[in-house]
Amino acid sequence: MIVGVHPLAGFDKLLHYKVPESLRADAGVGSLVRVPLGRTLCLGVIGEIGAPKDFPLDRLKAVAQVLHPFPALPPDLLGLARWMAGYYACGLESIIETMIPAAVRNGASLKQEKLLSVIQRLNEADLAVLTKRAPQQARLYEFLAQQFRPQKKSLVLSRLDITAAVATALVKRGVVLETAERVERIAYPESAATHGELVASQPHKLNPEQQSVVTAITAQLAGGKFGVSLLHGVTGSGKTEVYLRAIDTALKSGGGVVFLVPEVALTPQTVARLRSRLEAIAPDHKCVVWHSHLSEGERLDGWLALATGEARVVVGARSAIFAPVQNLKLIVVDEEHEPAYKQDETPRYHGRDVAVMRAKLNGALCLLGSATPSLESFVNAQAGRYQLLELKQRVDDRKLPHIDVVDMKIEVMRQRGLTTLSRKLVDAMHARLERREQAILFINRRGYSSSMLCTKCGHSEECVHCSITMTYHRSDETLRCHLCAAQRAAPVRCPACGAPEIRWRGLGTQRVEEAVRRVVPRARIERMDTDTMTKKNRFREILSDFRIGKIDILIGTQMIGKGLDFPNVTLVGLIDADISMHIPDFRANERTFQLLVQVAGRAGRGDRAGEVIVQTFTPQAEAIQFSRHADFAGFAAAELKLRRDFHYPPYRHLIHHLFRGPNPEKLKFFAEQWAKLVEKTFGTRVELRGPAPCPIEKIKDEYRWQLWYFVEGVTKIIGELSQLRDGFAWPDDLTQVLDVDPVNLA
Repeated sequence: MIVGVHPLAGFDKLLHYKVPESLRADAGVGSLVRVPLGRTLCLGVIGEIGAPKDFPLDRLKAVAQVLHPFPALPPDLLGLARWMAGYYACGLESIIETMIPAAVRNGASLKQEKLLSVIQRLNEADLAVLTKRAPQQARLYEFLAQQFRPQKKSLVLSRLDITAAVATALVKRGVVLETAERVERIAYPESAATHGELVASQPHKLNPEQQSVVTAITAQLAGGKFGVSLLHGVTGSGKTEVYLRAIDTALKSGGGVVFLVPEVALTPQTVARLRSRLEAIAPDHKCVVWHSHLSEGERLDGWLALATGEARVVVGARSAIFAPVQNLKLIVVDEEHEPAYKQDETPRYHGRDVAVMRAKLNGALCLLGSATPSLESFVNAQAGRYQLLELKQRVDDRKLPHIDVVDMKIEVMRQRGLTTLSRKLVDAMHARLERREQAILFINRRGYSSSMLCTKCGHSEECVHCSITMTYHRSDETLRCHLCAAQRAAPVRCPACGAPEIRWRGLGTQRVEEAVRRVVPRARIERMDTDTMTKKNRFREILSDFRIGKIDILIGTQMIGKGLDFPNVTLVGLIDADISMHIPDFRANERTFQLLVQVAGRAGRGDRAGEVIVQTFTPQAEAIQFSRHADFAGFAAAELKLRRDFHYPPYRHLIHHLFRGPNPEKLKFFAEQWAKLVEKTFGTRVELRGPAPCPIEKIKDEYRWQLWYFVEGVTKIIGELSQLRDGFAWPDDLTQVLDVDPVNLA
């Protein structure tokens, strides 16, 4: 038996090896193996079975080890990896390493618990002798003899205050048996996942809209063919219940399920709901959690449960799309519009698009859901490539929250200066506190202030390693760069002119928290951003406390702006709705509209009516006006007309080419020479924009230039472009990266 192996050794090339007779039973396509390469052994994945061409078979080396008796990459994932390597123009090795967790590749060990049990009963005479000669052994024997099942060795030794030698002596006598049992490390145990939340284990009664959608999804699943459905439902319309019904149908047909959420913060709530419902369907169903915050042990145990078929449901962030789920029948992508699904390092894949391709390879259904679908998905639905399913009403006929737009230009004149909180928002917070209701305040910028500026000479404190201003953090009086993590003490005098008139400018979560504590001193307030969420499980602790009413006002960034369901929240305040609007990105209006609608949707999800207060200096902006009425159709029509006129996505594809290096002149020269070569090679098949400096020209002491390719189809151009790039004479100190279908242009 001869196999072709993709070695994980820094190069993308298939190498062939012989498989010894003793390993053939476990060796197959997708198996994780150790193979000799030079004088060392390296990991690899079997990519094919068959002999190489034009190579003497007697010179082939032998596979040294097969790590698992089942494929580490099932056929669908291996096919997906090859598609990704071609579409995203990246090495197959980087994709395989992304798909197979490091804990699996590194040979992390399973956690085992030693158990003790009596296997030979002693008569009274023998017990009397044992008590006289070895009283500690007799104590241990008598304790174990009273138990109905094997006991954990560590707990028994601790409880009886005896040493391990006592147990070993009884084992040698043949009186006690010591066994080892695998202990599964479960992420988000039941008690932690459901803390503070009443989770319905029985299905809710569906309203007519939900029933119609569930019927359509059930029919698609029954057909057993590939399909994509876009579920467009307003916030609070019961999309989660639809997902749960679809999962129930897929599991009952013997299929597996992948459930993707955009943020790790949303995972505990989703896991609680899934596990509760799965218990009601079948107690033996397990739900595996999958995201980057897991320990190596949790990830290994979860991966093994899925790879062996012990579990058939996985829920997690974008990397969960690579979980080795068997017989995959359904992929759910919740909040499919979220930029968080796009990976910002190699391989730069988009979780939603990869989910669609994996569903295609498995003949499965991919269900995309959102209250504010991406325009790419919406256009696919309009064109008939996706099935469009709609939920236009909130469950139980609850009304969408009332949205008030506060013009901060008028507020500045009223309060005679810049202010963080408008009078309307302050009054609304006091009213909620009196009624024992809760509020969420949202601003998509952490820290206290976005910059420090000298009002006398105009000097701004910038990062020496990056071309951005440093953010002021008042809690420890430091300036921090949110790109390279550099920090230094905040100056009390201007470093340029020595004047004391150096002040912070702009808003951040810390400043909002300080302002709220000043105007609502009795309120219990917590802040959620990446500065406060440094401890593992801190997400769950704060969200659980908020759910059970220990927190009155929750202040946070985008991590609290979507998907979460808190029935007692009746007020949502958007402190600065303009942040996401004024950035150099053609998707800025779309992002702003999505953000406003999603954050507003956190209000009024219980029995009480909700109110949303939006603070902005540009109340006339289309994104804000359409969001007031949650008018997605109106916004989409206006925005798509602009995209069509300027030939932007979704009407063409974008490929971003980034160049990085320490020398800006050298960077500019090679970027320009490369652009000329591309223009000469591709002609009118590619429209080039640039090369030009990036909006943030320097990060971590590296200058950055960029080039944009506008193409009709990625697959028609990317292979040839990638080959041209690989053959170009790039200097050693220049790094260049291709990013297909980028989502962050700023």
